[in-house]
Amino acid sequence: MNPFAILAREFRYFQDIQLLGKWTGDISPDSDFLVADDFERAVDAFPDNIAFRFEGRSMTYAQFDALASRFANWAIAQGLKAGDCISLFMENRPEYVAAWAGFSKAGLVTALINHNLEGDALAHCVNIAQTRLIVTGAEQDETIRAAMDLLQGTPPVWSLGGHFGGDLGGALEAFSDKRPDRKHRAGLLGKDLCLYVYTSGTTGLPKAARLTQARTQGMMRSFIAPCRITPKDKVYVTLPLYHGTGGLCGIGQALMTGATAVIRRKFSASAFWDDAVDEGVTSIVYIGELCRYLLNSPPHPKERAHHIRTGFGNGLRPEVWQAFLDRFNIPHLCEFYGSTEGNVSFLNFDGKVGAVGRIPGWLKSQFKNIAFVKFDIETEQPVRGPDGLCIRAEVDEPGEALGLIGDDVRQRFEGYNDQKATEKKLLRDVFGKGDLWFRTGDLLRMDKDGYIYFVDRIGDTFRWKGENVSTNEVGEALSQIEGIKTANVYGVPIPGTDGKAGMAAITVEGDVDFAGLYKALDAKLPSYAVPIFIRVQPEAETTGTFKYRKVELVADGFDPAKVSEPLWMLDPDEERYVLMSPARYDKLLAGGYKY
Repeated sequence: MNPFAILAREFRYFQDIQLLGKWTGDISPDSDFLVADDFERAVDAFPDNIAFRFEGRSMTYAQFDALASRFANWAIAQGLKAGDCISLFMENRPEYVAAWAGFSKAGLVTALINHNLEGDALAHCVNIAQTRLIVTGAEQDETIRAAMDLLQGTPPVWSLGGHFGGDLGGALEAFSDKRPDRKHRAGLLGKDLCLYVYTSGTTGLPKAARLTQARTQGMMRSFIAPCRITPKDKVYVTLPLYHGTGGLCGIGQALMTGATAVIRRKFSASAFWDDAVDEGVTSIVYIGELCRYLLNSPPHPKERAHHIRTGFGNGLRPEVWQAFLDRFNIPHLCEFYGSTEGNVSFLNFDGKVGAVGRIPGWLKSQFKNIAFVKFDIETEQPVRGPDGLCIRAEVDEPGEALGLIGDDVRQRFEGYNDQKATEKKLLRDVFGKGDLWFRTGDLLRMDKDGYIYFVDRIGDTFRWKGENVSTNEVGEALSQIEGIKTANVYGVPIPGTDGKAGMAAITVEGDVDFAGLYKALDAKLPSYAVPIFIRVQPEAETTGTFKYRKVELVADGFDPAKVSEPLWMLDPDEERYVLMSPARYDKLLAGGYKY
C-alpha cells in the first residue's frame, strides 16, 4: 500500500472513531439518561418517520411510542415496580420491541426469551430471571401451556393474539397511550439492569446475560457510525429479536436515528431479495451463516437490483465474504467481534475482508484493557511464565482475547444469573497479582498492521498428531468443495490415540465426489487437519441464531450404531474415504488403522 493510501486509510479510520464517539461518548454507568430516554428522544425528533415496516404495514415513531406507553401503563397497573422482571416470549413483530421498550419506561427488566424454546429449557430461562409475569405471542399457546407445571411461582401469562392466558391486546386498549411519569424509573442509573439476553445454549442450557442500561445503550448505538446511518435509511432485520445482534444492535441502529426497521418473522433466503428491493432496504444485519445461505441459493432476479450500501454482523467467514460482496454488489460490510455479555469488542470499520477489527498503532493506548495471551490447547488454559503471570501473544500468533474488568462502561462485566457460570469467565493474576480479566473463550490474532482476525472458539480447536487443528479452517476448506453446502467440524477421540481426530457433519447440495474428496482436502489443508470422519446430515443442526450445535454430534461420534445417516471414514492405507461399517468400526477400535 502506497503512503498516500495509508494516510487516507488512517484519516478515514480517525473520522469513524470520532463519529462513534459522538454516538457513544455520553454513555455512563452513573448516568440517569436511560434506554427509555433514548427511545423517547428519537420519537420526539422523528414522530412522523416510519419506525417499522412489517408484513406490508407501517408504524410511525409516534405510534410506536404510544404503544410502548400502553405496555408501560398496563405493567404498572399489574403492581410491578422498578427492578421486577417480565419474560417476553414472542415471535418477531413491532409489538415485540414496543413491549420491552414500554417496560423500560417503568424501570422494569425484560427477559428476552428465545421463542423456539420448549419444556425444561424454556422453564429454565423463565425461572432463572425470577419472572413475575410472562408476555407471549399468538404462536406460543401450546408451548407455554405445556411448560406451566415447570415454572416457579406460577407467573401469570398474558398473550398478544393467542388464547392461552389473559387477552393482552384487549387489556392494552383500556390504558393510556401517554408516557408514564418518569418517577417510575427515578433513581435508576446506567449501571442498573435493563434486560436479560440469553446465550445460545450450544453447550447446555442457555445462560442469562445481565444487560445494564448502559450496555444496552452501547449495543443500540455502536453500529450507527460505521454504517453512516441517517433518517433516510431502511435497516433490514431478519435475525431473531431476542438476540443481541438483531434485536438490540439492528433495532437500535434504526430507531436511534429516525431510520426505518424493516423486520421479518424469520429469515428466508428465497424472500430476502424481494424484501430488500420492494422495501428499499439500504442496510442489512447479518450473521455469517445467513450470508452463506444466500450465497448457496440459486440466482434471484433482484439480487443486484437493490439499494443496499452497507450492513453489519459477525461470523462471516473469509471464503464467503468477498464472494458475497461481489455476487450481490454490496459496497461495504462492517464485521464486528463481541459477545452480549463480554467487555471485549472490535469493529472492522474499513471492511477489510477477513478482519473483525483493527487497533492501529496510534490508538493502542486506548485499548490497554484488551490483551491476547498465549494459550495451551490441551489444558485449555492461558500459558503462564515462571512468575506465574500470563504471556502476551506475538504478532500473528493466536491467543485468547481477554478484557480487563473495571468500572468504566467499556470494562464492566455484569456476569450471568448463575454464579458458577460467571466464575468460569474470570481470570485472575494475568499481568499483575490481583488483577481480574474477562475470558472471551475465543482465540484471535493481530497482524503487524493492527488488523484482528478470529481464529476459533476454545474447545473447537483441538490437538491431533501433536498439532493444533482449527475447526474454522477445516470448515472453510470443506465448504469450498463442490456439492458441500455446510460443514460443522469438531474433534472426537479414537481409542489408543492421543488428542482428538477431526470429524465433520456436512450437508450437501448435489453430488459430492467422495472418491476424490481426500485428495481435494489434502491439497487445501495440512495432513493433520484433514478430517478422519465425515457424517452427512439432511439438515445442519443449529440454534435459533444459526450457530452450529456440536454436543450431540460429539456424543454420537463415529459409532455406526448411533449414527443412522451416511458415515464416511478415511482409510489411511487406501488414502480415500470409505463408508463406515460395523466391521471397519471394530477394526478401528482394535487399532487396525494407523493414522
